[in-house]
Amino acid sequence: MTLLEIFFLSFVLGLDAFSVAIAAGAFFRKATRRQKFRLSFHFGFFQFIMPLVGWAIGINILKFIEKYDHWVVFAILVALGLKMIWEGRKVSSEAISKDISKGFYLITLAIATSVDALAIGFGLALLNVHIFFVSLIIGLVAAAMTLIGIRIGERTSSIFNTKAFIFGGIILILLGVKVLFEHIL
Repeated sequence: MTLLEIFFLSFVLGLDAFSVAIAAGAFFRKATRRQKFRLSFHFGFFQFIMPLVGWAIGINILKFIEKYDHWVVFAILVALGLKMIWEGRKVSSEAISKDISKGFYLITLAIATSVDALAIGFGLALLNVHIFFVSLIIGLVAAAMTLIGIRIGERTSSIFNTKAFIFGGIILILLGVKVLFEHIL
């Protein structure tokens, strides 16, 4: 794999993290440095780790995981999206009841955005690549795309004001539907 191919692969894998980061930026409206760090670190870290895990497990498990991974990602993203839409219906000050850059929300979003990277790790097991280097680039690109996505989401939030939660929830649901349709078609 060339360096250009690795960056292209990293960009494509980072699109899920980028999309969720836009929703997170809209959710926060004005994210703190800690929130930005937690999201970008965890999204980048999981994007880094998942190809390594996929590589280590090997190609034999790919067919087993391929059968249901998209349903798990779909369910997680739709559930979180519906929750954001529900919270978006509340008064603005009540809507910010949970910090999605912590705990359960953070881990589920990080896993959901990096399942494709796990599958890529299986595929990379067939190629003669330095998996640690490729995974590191994937993680760094995802972290950078997450920071950019948060900034875009923050700006979108000021445009939509109280509708930012609903907008963010719709993005998560559409991302879940995209994942589902990619695997069905």
